[in-house]
This record gives sequence, structure tokens and C-alpha cells, in this order.
Amino acid sequence: MRTINRNRNRNVVLGAAATAALALALTACGGEDSGTKAADPANGATPAAASRPADAAKAGDSVANTGSAQAVSAGKGTAKEGTAKASGGNTDTDSYAYTHPCKSQKLSVHVTSRAGAPTQRVIEVRNLGASACGLSYFPRVSLGNSHSADHSKDVRPLVPSGLGGAPAYPVRAGKTAYAVIDVNPCGATTGTVAGIDEMNVLADDAHMPNAETHNFPLGSGAKVLKPKLGLYRSTIADAVSSMTQADTQS
Repeated sequence: MRTINRNRNRNVVLGAAATAALALALTACGGEDSGTKAADPANGATPAAASRPADAAKAGDSVANTGSAQAVSAGKGTAKEGTAKASGGNTDTDSYAYTHPCKSQKLSVHVTSRAGAPTQRVIEVRNLGASACGLSYFPRVSLGNSHSADHSKDVRPLVPSGLGGAPAYPVRAGKTAYAVIDVNPCGATTGTVAGIDEMNVLADDAHMPNAETHNFPLGSGAKVLKPKLGLYRSTIADAVSSMTQADTQS
């Protein structure tokens, strides 16, 4: 009987040990299986441990994309504001014109006869650009013969003296500057300069080369004597008034 009891106890102990060993083995396998699934997405599993970085990355991407969108949106807004300012705001001012001389490519220059004053011509310089620009106080004008190769003896008009003040004459976008010249202010019929049939106009003598001079016909038989040229003005009437004050050789 004692021997049987011993064997039973031994079997119990062995059974318990075997059960414990089996449990440990199963636990270990379970851990290996879980680890294998986490490391091998091909198994079709989406382990929580593996999903966290992905979720974090997605969240991070979302934040980054939102930030990028905001940055792009802000950038576009800034660009639009800058464009708006450039097209109609702070580049179309007198102060801007003082530091930005007009370019001939963005100007139109025309000469017309003044109604009721046959010896006077109106020089019109229009700013075709989107920003203000600056001109010299008056255009450079000479009167000569269109068929002559030598223009050294062309007639230059008188201009007003005592100039000063702003560094340039500002012309806003889309606006026109006027200058008036009287080729024969005394209305002389004799003693006039012979052979004059052309007027040469350079809109800005201070910043433009001679090659940008425009030539306008005066017509044959034009009588030219001691011409007078006024300063650029915003109206023809003011340009005429300025012309009458011309007293210095240009």
C-alpha cells in the first residue's frame, strides 16, 4: 500500500509538472506566433503595436498637409495682396515715380496742333504701364530739316528757368503728361529759320538715349522763330501757361 501511494504521488507530481511544462510551451508558442504576425504583414494581421506608428504617421501627415495647405494658402494670399498692391496701390504714387524713370517701351508719344493756335504744338506723353514713373521736367525738343544728315544746327527752344523741387515729373499709370511748344510765339512772317519741317522729341532727356527720339513732321513752309517750350503738366492749359514763361535756352 505504501508503494502504491508513493507511485500515485509520483504520478501526480509528474502530471502537474507535465501540465506546467505544456502550459509554458503553449505560452511561448503563442508569443512567437504573435511576434511573427507583427513582423509579417503578409499574414493579414494588423497588430496594434504595428498600427500605432502608422496611425501616428498618418496623423503627422495630416498635420503636415494641413500646415502645407495653410502655408500655400497664405503664400497665395500674400502673392495676391502683393500683386494687388503692385497693380493699383503703392507703386502708383508720386514717391514711386521719383525713383523709377519712365521707359520708352511703356510710353506713347504724340504731337498734335493746338486748336486756335496754329504755331503751337501739344506734346502728349502717356504712361501705358501699370505703375507710376518719372519724366524729366520737360521733353528734349529740337526743330530741323528731315532731309539733313547734320542736326547740329537744329533750333532748340527756350524753357522756363528757376527749376527745382521734386526730382522728376510723376506720371501715374494710364495718365498723360502734356508739354506745349510754340514754334513762332511772335507770329513773325519774315526772318524765320528756313528749311524747318520736322520736330524731334525725346520724352526724357535725363534717362533715355538719343535712339529713342521720335520725329514728327511740321509740314513744309513752317515758320520757326525763337520757339518756346513749357514744362510737363497734367493739363494742356497749364502746359500753355508754363510755355509762356520760357526764358532760358534749352
